[in-house]
Parts: sequence; structure tokens; C-alpha cells
Amino acid sequence: MSNSAVQTESHESHGPELLHHFVSAEQQRNTVSLAMWLFLATEVMFFGGMFCAYLIYRTWYYAEFAAGSRSLNIWLGTVNTVVLIGSSLTVALGVRAAQMGKRKLLVVLLLLTLVLGLTFLGVKAIEWHDKYVEHHIPGASFSVADLVREYPQLHIDQRHAQIFFSLYFAMTGMHALHMVIGVGLFLYLTYHAWKGTYGPKYYTPIELGGLYWHFVDIIWIYLFPLLYLIDRKPLK
Repeated sequence: MSNSAVQTESHESHGPELLHHFVSAEQQRNTVSLAMWLFLATEVMFFGGMFCAYLIYRTWYYAEFAAGSRSLNIWLGTVNTVVLIGSSLTVALGVRAAQMGKRKLLVVLLLLTLVLGLTFLGVKAIEWHDKYVEHHIPGASFSVADLVREYPQLHIDQRHAQIFFSLYFAMTGMHALHMVIGVGLFLYLTYHAWKGTYGPKYYTPIELGGLYWHFVDIIWIYLFPLLYLIDRKPLK
């Protein structure tokens, strides 16, 4: 039997989901998994740069960062943390459902993940609206008069406070953008799960989509204490 015939037979034995330039489904899975991990490594470096900038400026301008952190709604931040942890659970269960060939359960779990993701974005929109009302969006209308009144023991410089809110919107905005991308990704996965594309023999897209979603959740797990919690101690 010729090599081309062997490759054709191998391709057909693994189903239409196997791309033509891969010899086996295992090779394809390992390759795309490596690509996803490399992509996530670049994302770690991207967010890591912003985390480092935040920590450096916080050291330089403690008063402004402490006041800015205290102006954030810790209850909405907590709700969003619980929402994302719940979405990670539904994603993990969805991968298991795909492995077991439970199509209807997979679709339900993916839909739940979408609902939780959209809930997170809705709560974040409420927070950003509150910052708009409080004139805490960096720009011409930016003001920290309310923070000066609330924390007279701190010497708050408006320029330094604007750095805090610039980093707040940059970090939470980039995270929200990744959430929007994740929602689009899971809409695609849900559609194909409903068509029955995924099952015990082929669930790599669900697994990789879940890996991306878990990464976005982990970024929030770092953002929440960094932005909302570490400056909550009593001010002197």
C-alpha cells in the first residue's frame, strides 16, 4: 500500500474534523494545544506589564491609589468574582459533557457560561457608569473633589489620582474585551455543539475554548484584590 493511501485511510478513520496537514487526531490536538499555550503566554506578559505598572505607581502615589481603590464598589466586584468562578465551573463541566458524548447537557452548560459571561459584562457596565457619574473617567471632566472631602487625612493630587483611574479602566477594559471575545467564541462553540459536532472522539475546540475562558477568569482573580481589596485597611 502506498504512503498516500495510508494517509488517506488514516485521515478517513479519524473523521472529517481532522485537517489535511495532520497525520492523526492526536497530532492535531497536541499542535493546537501548544499554539493555545503560546498565545496565553503572550497574554500573561501583556497583563503582567500592566500589573507591574500598577504596583509601581501605587508605591509612588499611595494616597491617591488608596482613595481611588476605596471608591470602587466592592460588592459589585465580589458579585462579578462569584459569577466568573461559576462560569469556570460550567466550562469544566461542559468539557466533561463533551467527553461523555452528552450533547444536550453540553449545549446547556455552554449557554450557562454565556449567560454568566454576559452577566459579568453587565455588572461591569454598571460600575463604569458609576465612575462616569462620579467624574472619575480620566479626561477634561475628571475630578476627585468627592475623594478629597471623604478622605481629608490624605493629600490627594488630582493628576496622580488620574493615573489610578487610567490604569483601572485600562486593565478592566482589556479584561472586558477578552470577555467579549470569549462570548463570541462560546457562541460559535454552542452552535456547533447543538449541531452535534463535538463528542468523545472530538472535543478539542471545547477544551481549548475552556482553557481561554479559565485564563480570562484567572486574570480577574488577580485584578479583584489588586484593584478592590489591598487598600481597604483603615486609613491614618
